[in-house]
Amino acid sequence: MTLSLALACLWAFVANVLAMLPSRDNLWRRAYFLIAAGVPILGFVTWQNGPWIGLLVLAAGMSVLRWPIIYLARWIKRGLK
Repeated sequence: MTLSLALACLWAFVANVLAMLPSRDNLWRRAYFLIAAGVPILGFVTWQNGPWIGLLVLAAGMSVLRWPIIYLARWIKRGLK
Protein backbone atom coordinates (compact mmCIF):
# COMPACT_ATOMS: atom_id res chain seq x y z
CA MET A 1 0.00 0.00 0.00
CA THR A 2 1.38 3.37 -0.97
CA LEU A 3 1.49 6.42 1.28
CA SER A 4 -1.17 8.17 -0.78
CA LEU A 5 -3.64 5.30 -0.41
CA ALA A 6 -2.96 5.18 3.32
CA LEU A 7 -3.74 8.90 3.53
CA ALA A 8 -6.93 8.36 1.53
CA CYS A 9 -7.99 5.61 3.93
CA LEU A 10 -7.22 7.86 6.89
CA TRP A 11 -9.29 10.65 5.26
CA ALA A 12 -12.22 8.24 4.83
CA PHE A 13 -11.96 7.12 8.46
CA VAL A 14 -11.87 10.72 9.73
CA ALA A 15 -14.81 11.62 7.46
CA ASN A 16 -16.90 8.82 8.90
CA VAL A 17 -16.01 9.71 12.49
CA LEU A 18 -16.85 13.38 11.85
CA ALA A 19 -20.18 12.37 10.32
CA MET A 20 -21.15 10.56 13.53
CA LEU A 21 -20.62 13.61 15.74
CA PRO A 22 -23.51 16.03 16.27
CA SER A 23 -23.32 19.42 14.59
CA ARG A 24 -25.35 22.65 14.62
CA ASP A 25 -24.61 23.61 11.01
CA ASN A 26 -25.55 20.25 9.44
CA LEU A 27 -21.86 19.28 9.07
CA TRP A 28 -21.06 21.98 6.46
CA ARG A 29 -17.91 23.26 8.21
CA ARG A 30 -16.65 19.70 8.41
CA ALA A 31 -17.49 19.17 4.75
CA TYR A 32 -15.44 22.24 3.79
CA PHE A 33 -12.52 20.92 5.85
CA LEU A 34 -12.80 17.46 4.27
CA ILE A 35 -12.92 18.94 0.77
CA ALA A 36 -9.87 21.13 1.46
CA ALA A 37 -7.96 18.14 2.82
CA GLY A 38 -9.25 15.67 0.24
CA VAL A 39 -8.33 17.51 -2.96
CA PRO A 40 -4.55 17.36 -2.38
CA ILE A 41 -4.83 13.75 -1.23
CA LEU A 42 -6.76 12.92 -4.41
CA GLY A 43 -4.07 14.57 -6.51
CA PHE A 44 -1.38 12.64 -4.65
CA VAL A 45 -3.25 9.35 -5.15
CA THR A 46 -3.66 10.05 -8.86
CA TRP A 47 -0.01 11.03 -9.25
CA GLN A 48 1.30 8.02 -7.36
CA ASN A 49 -1.14 5.30 -8.47
CA GLY A 50 -2.54 6.43 -11.81
CA PRO A 51 -5.81 7.88 -13.05
CA TRP A 52 -7.98 4.78 -12.59
CA ILE A 53 -7.20 4.48 -8.89
CA GLY A 54 -7.63 8.26 -8.65
CA LEU A 55 -11.11 7.94 -10.14
CA LEU A 56 -11.97 5.20 -7.63
CA VAL A 57 -10.81 7.39 -4.74
CA LEU A 58 -12.78 10.32 -6.22
CA ALA A 59 -15.92 8.16 -6.35
CA ALA A 60 -15.38 7.09 -2.74
CA GLY A 61 -14.96 10.70 -1.64
CA MET A 62 -18.05 11.76 -3.57
CA SER A 63 -20.07 9.04 -1.84
CA VAL A 64 -18.98 10.38 1.54
CA LEU A 65 -19.60 14.03 0.61
CA ARG A 66 -22.72 13.47 -1.48
CA TRP A 67 -24.72 16.51 -0.29
CA PRO A 68 -22.14 19.10 -1.36
CA ILE A 69 -22.04 17.35 -4.75
CA ILE A 70 -25.86 17.41 -5.00
CA TYR A 71 -25.98 21.12 -4.12
CA LEU A 72 -23.20 21.86 -6.63
CA ALA A 73 -25.11 20.02 -9.37
CA ARG A 74 -28.29 21.96 -8.53
CA TRP A 75 -26.38 25.25 -8.57
CA ILE A 76 -24.84 24.48 -11.96
CA LYS A 77 -28.19 23.39 -13.37
CA ARG A 78 -29.82 26.61 -12.10
CA GLY A 79 -27.03 28.67 -13.67
CA LEU A 80 -27.50 27.04 -17.08
CA LYS A 81 -31.18 27.99 -17.31
